[in-house]
Amino acid sequence: MKITIDREECTSCGLCWDECPGVFEENPDDGFSQIVDKYRVGENLAVGLVTGEIEECVSKAAGECPVEIIQIE
Repeated sequence: MKITIDREECTSCGLCWDECPGVFEENPDDGFSQIVDKYRVGENLAVGLVTGEIEECVSKAAGECPVEIIQIE
């Protein structure tokens, strides 16, 4: 599953960090959501790849994001 975050539109509500902390975290510099290093594609903070059971929490976080900035494919 590919994850893309539109970081420019992130409101830093923290829902994705709470819902799926193994994949999403707060960027310490700007406060916006980013993909944790383990699942990140290269150096891009906004793009990640996950497989297996963790896909469920990613889907839930994407579905509950109040500004709908988490896209999954």
